Order: sequence, then structure tokens, then C-alpha cells
Amino acid sequence: MRTHQQLKIKLFMDGAEIESMRLAVATMPYIKGFTTNPTLMRKAGVTDYTGFAKEVIGVVKGLPISFEVFSDEFSEMEREARIIHSWGPNASVKIPITNTRAESSIPLIKRLSADGIPLNITAMMTLDQVRDVGQALHPHTPSIVSVFAGRIADAGRDPVPLMRQAAEILRDRPKAELLWASPREVLNVVQAEDTGCKIITATRDILAKLPLLGKDLAEYSLDTVKMFYNDAKAAGFKI
Repeated sequence: MRTHQQLKIKLFMDGAEIESMRLAVATMPYIKGFTTNPTLMRKAGVTDYTGFAKEVIGVVKGLPISFEVFSDEFSEMEREARIIHSWGPNASVKIPITNTRAESSIPLIKRLSADGIPLNITAMMTLDQVRDVGQALHPHTPSIVSVFAGRIADAGRDPVPLMRQAAEILRDRPKAELLWASPREVLNVVQAEDTGCKIITATRDILAKLPLLGKDLAEYSLDTVKMFYNDAKAAGFKI
């Protein structure tokens, strides 16, 4: 079993808390990039989108980071995308696969990618979406194809076969990196690497458990016994 230092897949920290990002840059050399989204920003109390983004770009010190457009109209999405692209060479533009009316973003994706703007296509969950995006992306423009494997699993479907097929679909697009989005446990990191994903996002909870990867199970069992014993003792439980 590999350890987290032996992983070949790139770990992107997912969140919107600047101090956590700063700490990751300083202490976690295995973090190779960052992602965020409007939901995470709102949860973190961000009120100034542009101000937050520009501060974060300074914090991550050249590592790639994705910022999402938030309009529901494609003309406005395009305007926002070009502004985000101007913030720095490490800023990728997150474009949702559709707007809220289920209208496809493919024409916009094709136009922006042809103009050399690095994209992160987000909220994807089907192989048809992966095929459409793969065909729309310019072969020489770096891009990220974010498939929400964790949400696929939440719907009661095994994401592993789908992610393996998605990697195969994108094989002839070497600049398009498949990303396993919304992981739920450390096992997903191993699964993502084994299915051919190039990137996986990780929240602080998963990053905290990452050193457990490859841990001896007998040792882990003993640690668990000790935890139960120490907690019972500290609580002063009696029977």
C-alpha cells in the first residue's frame, strides 16, 4: 500500500479559508493546487469576490487555483471568465457544464479554450458530458475536467468504472486533466489515481486523514482500542 508521499496523483486543496491555504503552502508540499467555488466562499464568509481572489493568488505563490464564474447568462459568464483570466497565469476559470436552465456551456467552453484561457469545467457527472467537453477543448490549452465522483457515489452508483471510462475518453487530450471532485474518504484518493485521474480535490478533513494512507491495520486497531480506553477513563465512566 502506497503512502501519501508516494502518490502520483496531484492533490488540490478545496476550500475558501485563506489561512488554511497559507498553511498548506507552508507545510504541505504534496498540495499541488487549489480549488474553490461560490458555495465554499459564502460558507467562509467571503463578501468581496474579487478582493478575496486577488489575495488568494498572492497566498498560493504560483500554484494553480480555480475561480468560478457565477452568472447564469453565457454572455456574462464570458465577461467574468476573461476578467478572472486576467488575474494571473495560475488562475483557471471554472465554467459549469450547464447553466441553471440546463442549457449547455459547450459553445462558451469551445470559444474560451480556443482563445487559450485555462478552464476548469465543473459540476460534471455523466460520460456524455465528458465526451462533449473533450471535443470542445482546444488540444493545446491546459484544462481541468472536474467529474463529481463523490456525488455520483451519493446517488448510489459506483464512480470507479465511470471515472476509468472518463480517463479513456480524454486520453487523446493530454492537456485536459481529469479531476475526481467531491471525494468522501481517503480511499477515494487511491481510487482516483488507479482510474487514471490526474487530480483529486481534498477538503481539510481528508487532508487531515491523509497520513493514515498505508498505515498498518494491526497498529491502527491497537490505536483504536487505546482511544476508546483513554476516552472512557477521561470521562470517569463506571459500571
